[in-house]
Amino acid sequence: MTTATRLAALRQLMAERAYDACVIPRADEHLGEYIPRHNERLLWATGFSGSAGMAVVLREGAGIFVDGRYTVQVRQQVSADDFSYHHLIDEPPLQWLRSSLQPGARVAVDPRLHNLQWLRQAADELAAAGMELCTDTDNLVDRSWQDRPVAEIAPALLLDESFTGESSASKRKRIGAAVKALEADAALVFAPDSVSWLLNLRGQDIPCLPVLQSLALLWADGALDLLVEPARMPAGWQQHCGEGVRMHAPDEAEALLGAQAGKRVLADPVTANAWSQLLLEQGGATLVPGTDPVILPKACKNAVEVAGARAAHVRDGAAVVRFLAWLDGEQAAGRLYNEAELADRLLEFRAGGEHFQGPSFETISAAGGNAAMCHYSHRNGTPAALSPDSVYLVDSGGQYSDGTTDITRTVAIGKPGADVRRMFTLVLKGHIALDRARFPKGTTGTHLDVLARQHLWREGHDYDHGTGHGVGAFLSVHEGPQRIAKAWAPVPLQPGMIVSNEPGYYRDGAFGIRCENLVVVTEVPGQLETPMYGFEALTLAPFDRRLLDLALLDAGEVRWLDAYHEQVASTVGPLLSEADRGWLQEACAPLAAGC
Repeated sequence: MTTATRLAALRQLMAERAYDACVIPRADEHLGEYIPRHNERLLWATGFSGSAGMAVVLREGAGIFVDGRYTVQVRQQVSADDFSYHHLIDEPPLQWLRSSLQPGARVAVDPRLHNLQWLRQAADELAAAGMELCTDTDNLVDRSWQDRPVAEIAPALLLDESFTGESSASKRKRIGAAVKALEADAALVFAPDSVSWLLNLRGQDIPCLPVLQSLALLWADGALDLLVEPARMPAGWQQHCGEGVRMHAPDEAEALLGAQAGKRVLADPVTANAWSQLLLEQGGATLVPGTDPVILPKACKNAVEVAGARAAHVRDGAAVVRFLAWLDGEQAAGRLYNEAELADRLLEFRAGGEHFQGPSFETISAAGGNAAMCHYSHRNGTPAALSPDSVYLVDSGGQYSDGTTDITRTVAIGKPGADVRRMFTLVLKGHIALDRARFPKGTTGTHLDVLARQHLWREGHDYDHGTGHGVGAFLSVHEGPQRIAKAWAPVPLQPGMIVSNEPGYYRDGAFGIRCENLVVVTEVPGQLETPMYGFEALTLAPFDRRLLDLALLDAGEVRWLDAYHEQVASTVGPLLSEADRGWLQEACAPLAAGC
């Protein structure tokens, strides 16, 4: 089916149900960033493969909405004959709907694919314009998708306490007490990564995202009602999770959630879908709006989880160094590979590592101008070959039983020009400034974001994405609530949180640059008048010294880079062959030795 044919099928169903518009978010019932193939509804309807976006289909016309990461990609994947293009933030879908429809219009949404806050806001905004928001769980896309893939179901992994540092029973009792302190009887634990962390389980049926597709009610006494496909639960799960965990099949969800009359249930209107909360409410439960009580404890890694992250990054760093050394050798021999071949080769280097479970996201392997699309995918067309005197951007990561990694390196191919080296150095200066930050308790990522952008701003440049996202412990590579971004981040950075440090610069059609390490928030040692936090770099791989403009670096930045490279060489070097170790020593040589 062509996109036009698919839109025609949707519009036929809309006419049958008397809808004037249909909203299609890039989301599934669990509201996660990574979703299984059978739930890629936005991709089916539009052809857009990005990780965030929304489409609105009208009886005549349609619009697609993406953020700044995808403004180039959306035009390459989605035809202007079928959709008009809009910025998700600057021209929100609801605003566009109000201007595109007449009073009396009926707008269809699936309440399983939106959070409660959005649903109620949308209902209010449309009502103010004389329009009706219609909830419909008989999803129009699902009804029109004739060759929809079958859902994949695989047994979960039992994650040993040697990796988690705490038993499920202990976690449930601890967080149940927090639920009780909020005067609630139970909490809706909706996010699959929250459930996975709480039960010390990891899923295997979504590529790159090792979460158990499930949701749960956690009671104040630590007992838990788990809604999950039984086939996902491996042998021995009950003993592994401990007493008090009761399993229910997904088709029991309405009965379970609707049977909590008189109970006060803590539920997050932002991270939990509207459908689950409406069922609780309609069944007589009182919703207590609040943050998912698992999110913050999960984000603040314990000592075992932090130690695991350090160990995983050493092995991951060795894999990345082997790849970079190989790439340099192939360049010297005059062999230039394409983006797909390079991504596959990097995965091969990782795959042999201890505790490796798979990639943490699809590798962004971008040559030359393709790197200007910060979430580029070589799978969306013919993979480009490396070209001389340019740059290659590779953003990749691994899932290990003891940690999750995410690293971006920008690599010189031949001899890039002075302008590329200048922009790379400005980006790296921002990376260094953020890494060296010291900040008191209560500081959020928003307070620190300017440190990474300051050198670009001074020259009249910026980048249209956040500077840092949280990362899980063998969980999602994008984890909340911590983040570093211009947009307000309400949760302060706290010890044990892992976050990325990834400023960038992108010139459309020419090149892209990003310098990314993962860091963990730590307490700064010493008797300080005001106790301070700082960052400890977890990622261990050299930055490409060939891309530096030394005239732009001050003495402190040179010392930082030399110290970081010394740490990389001494920590990763012992895991390498003699040849690769020799390459690493050269790549990490002090800047005083020249570039």
